[in-house]
Amino acid sequence: MTSLTERAEQAVNGTEPAPAYAPPAVAAEPLPDINIEGPGPEGPEQVSAVAAWSRVMDDIRGISKNELYNAAGTRYNFRGVDRTVNAFAPVLRRHGVLVIPTDVQASYRDFTNSNKKIQRECTVIVTWTIYGPKGDSFTAKSAGEALDSADKGTAKAQSVALRVLLLTAGMVPTGDPDPDSVHIDRGEAVVRSAEDYRDEILNPKTSPQRLGVIREELEGLRMLNSRVANESNELETLDSIGGRMYMARTGGGA
Repeated sequence: MTSLTERAEQAVNGTEPAPAYAPPAVAAEPLPDINIEGPGPEGPEQVSAVAAWSRVMDDIRGISKNELYNAAGTRYNFRGVDRTVNAFAPVLRRHGVLVIPTDVQASYRDFTNSNKKIQRECTVIVTWTIYGPKGDSFTAKSAGEALDSADKGTAKAQSVALRVLLLTAGMVPTGDPDPDSVHIDRGEAVVRSAEDYRDEILNPKTSPQRLGVIREELEGLRMLNSRVANESNELETLDSIGGRMYMARTGGGA
């Protein structure tokens, strides 16, 4: 059984093995094609940049949050940069609008995460010049932030800044219900014990899919290496117990 220190070293060296009972990866669905007619042979109507932008806003009435983030015990829906650009790009072309980054101010901070892996945090403030079909323009600013362990932090942060600009300047709604329309009585968050997780893992009714989710929850809570009494009353980590149960319930398959 690999110790926490050994796993941290493997993560730093890029040799960390895949979890024994991680659920199989699901390929992302391709973005839908946006069928919007172009400006025609005479080009877009010659209006001011502000008027052209208002027409872009009129064409894009909403972008829903239908992309799902589900990792490390965190789950939420969001609107990604690819989906946002996919919606805006054909409309911008139709109205002869250009969105150009004309100044990028970036700052960086290096830190070591919980797996002893060095990551770089990049924060950018981007000044955008938005040109209309007549050549006039106006400017806007947006900020973006990203983490990366290689050399893509700046590009990721600028992508976030672009998404923020388009959604904010375009006043694009999500179509979700108003959060103030529902009253939520917040109570104390219930923190599950290691023994509670052990009991769910050992329960024969717990599916392999649920075991994969449990592992993500334990990883987010930093409880994978919590040692509890297993079904034989011997001390074993939750990670190891979960791995054994996953293999047993899938016949050793992924």
